[in-house]
Amino acid sequence: MYLLEESEDIENLIEDLTEVETLWLDTETADYNTKQPRISLIQILAYPHDLTAARTCLLDVLERPDVVDIFIKKIMQNEQIEKIFHNAKYDLRFLGKDSAKNVTCTWEIAKQIPYHLLPLRSLSLKSLAENLAKFKEVNKKEQRSDWGQRPLTQQQLYYAAMDTVYLAQVHRHLLILIQKSQPEPKTENLTELSQRYQAIELQWKILDAEIQDIKERVKKAMQAQNLQETDLFKLSITERTTIKTDFTQLVELVNRGGQEINFSITLTKAIQEQLGTSLDSLSTIIQKTPVISLKVKTEE
Repeated sequence: MYLLEESEDIENLIEDLTEVETLWLDTETADYNTKQPRISLIQILAYPHDLTAARTCLLDVLERPDVVDIFIKKIMQNEQIEKIFHNAKYDLRFLGKDSAKNVTCTWEIAKQIPYHLLPLRSLSLKSLAENLAKFKEVNKKEQRSDWGQRPLTQQQLYYAAMDTVYLAQVHRHLLILIQKSQPEPKTENLTELSQRYQAIELQWKILDAEIQDIKERVKKAMQAQNLQETDLFKLSITERTTIKTDFTQLVELVNRGGQEINFSITLTKAIQEQLGTSLDSLSTIIQKTPVISLKVKTEE
């Protein structure tokens, strides 16, 4: 890893990075658990095949807003450079916010992937690195260490540098999965899809039925035992309010001119039947929307 602590060295590196197409980035912040966190480090990897963090650059930008501004202007606002983060929304708080261009978030990519292709309850970088990129026991202990101290410890520096390595590898695997999850419909093999459906249909029905049964039993048991939550479940109690009125009274209100009410009403089949031929005297807009549903053929 390369730790750059002098402003001149950092600015020279930033200038060099303006020629790079893709960067994998992370940040560390001091006072992260306060209302005024301060950016401490910017970690940068431009070589995604590096698995040891040997080529990760760490920019010490604590209390250097002028250097951060240069980074924002020349890197974050540069549309020609793709900037990849995990949970980019957090890092962008310190690196340009809405002015940042061409930003990719691996957390957002992971959320788009169907659960059967990425069966993880947590989409944290640690979880993805361990389960998707096959890194063993990613240590996040230093995440909550003191990033405002100087000098930073070797453990902190190694942790910060490796996060960009995890990020680059996770990004590579996610791109493969997102492509797999969004195949071209015109070239789909319907025979293979049908065979796969038949292979898992019965198993899915059994599991789905059992899950619904368990959830219903848990709900009733928690209510009976006056429990709001357990280690796994939490009861959510809401009150739905519905206001109804007699349609004739509503029409009378409009006719009296007491209220200016102008909105369209969807005429359900029941209303159409009650109106009968009177429907022809109304000015109506007929909208036809195709509804495509898929049914599974059953043997008779």
